[in-house]
Amino acid sequence: MPESATPPAILEASPILTGPLRRTVLMLALPVLGEQLFSYLVGLGDTFLSGRISAAATSAVGVAAYVNWLVELLFALVGMGATALVSRHWGSGERPAASRVAHCALAMALVLGVTAVGAMYVVAPVFGAVLELSDEGRALALRYLRLTCVAHVLTSLTLTGASVLRGSGQMRGPMIIQGLVTVLNVLLSALLVYGPGPIPAFGFDGIAWGTILARLAGCVAMLWMLRSATDLRVTLRAAALKDRETMMRILRIGGPGVIDGVCLWSGHFAFLKIISSLNSGAVREAIFAAHVIGVQVEALNYLPASAWGMAAATLIGQNLGAGQRERARAGGHEAVLQACLLAALTSLVFYSGAELIFRWMHSNPLVGSVGVPAMRLLALFEIPLSTAIVYIAAVRGSGHTIPPLIINLCGVFGIRLTLGYWLGVVCQYDLVGAWWAMGVDVTLRAIAIAIYFRLGRWDQRPV
Repeated sequence: MPESATPPAILEASPILTGPLRRTVLMLALPVLGEQLFSYLVGLGDTFLSGRISAAATSAVGVAAYVNWLVELLFALVGMGATALVSRHWGSGERPAASRVAHCALAMALVLGVTAVGAMYVVAPVFGAVLELSDEGRALALRYLRLTCVAHVLTSLTLTGASVLRGSGQMRGPMIIQGLVTVLNVLLSALLVYGPGPIPAFGFDGIAWGTILARLAGCVAMLWMLRSATDLRVTLRAAALKDRETMMRILRIGGPGVIDGVCLWSGHFAFLKIISSLNSGAVREAIFAAHVIGVQVEALNYLPASAWGMAAATLIGQNLGAGQRERARAGGHEAVLQACLLAALTSLVFYSGAELIFRWMHSNPLVGSVGVPAMRLLALFEIPLSTAIVYIAAVRGSGHTIPPLIINLCGVFGIRLTLGYWLGVVCQYDLVGAWWAMGVDVTLRAIAIAIYFRLGRWDQRPV
């Protein structure tokens, strides 16, 4: 695309293309941060409710969180490509082309979501068996996964719609919808677990039903917003699947990203297998529950970093579309700087508040005794984690997803799993040993992607 492709009127009207960089990054990231924090509260609420039931219930919710993460990574096959292409066309002033990508992405998301429902119902028993959960934990995990799998089609449409909106620079819409989902999820899950007044008590199943109903409301709201509240005017159209050229463009960008995501998830799931094999008996179950809680709590840093990463992806995509490569690079660096400042704050919170966090999150003191030292260790690696997340999202936002794939594969499989097994299982350092490996992994990945972002030619390749 030529440097002068974007009409001057569009450049002047878009703060993403011409506004003060620090303020622009912040204004792009804050709505996404709100969206991510709302999403975080859903997982935190489910973990909190399960902690009032049993350690097996917490383990089941933790396994389901990993599995649902896998499903959402598969949905990124469409969402990642949609964000990169919509932002490029938007930055160059090509509104009809951006709308065509959006229509095609939404239709693809529907097909992908329906496929995920059937696949997850069939394979749900595998996860509890592989992780060797207790009989109670395995039964609860299976029931939860099969109940919530019906919501995958709703999640696919909602996440893809959010990706389209972000590509066009509209960050507030996804935040508002996720806020609605969060409020409904927390309220409905609590009501259905305990059943106050005339409402029947569903116990553990109430957590799942609250999730399903909340996601249904979120999907309806997203479809309405796409249809009526944006310049794109996106609707579900089966005919959009006939646009093979646009579909292939989305898949070329999203394909390596999904391979990256699935491999990353596989590595994390294998790491979860290592966690589930640490020690034995009650201590083993407490270690697994502590890991689940630690991962949920760490989202206080992971999700803001993802928010700044999404902001960087939007800013980079639109500025590359407008031919402003230097501004695109500078925007990525600025996003990392802001995310790392937040990471420094959360590091202090994790280190100083570890004991209070575990006391609040679980009623079993054994869970806290194994989790507190590990959480204080984890606090040391939050800045590298944010650096890795934002730079990887920034490179993907340019439409180039293979370098992050290579870096993630080397980090997770070459370092996290091998070092985690050696320290946690062979050396018997349990959760602290396994989390040392996790910290070394994210630190080396942060260094590698930072070097690539600074020296690579990702900003000069067409998509």
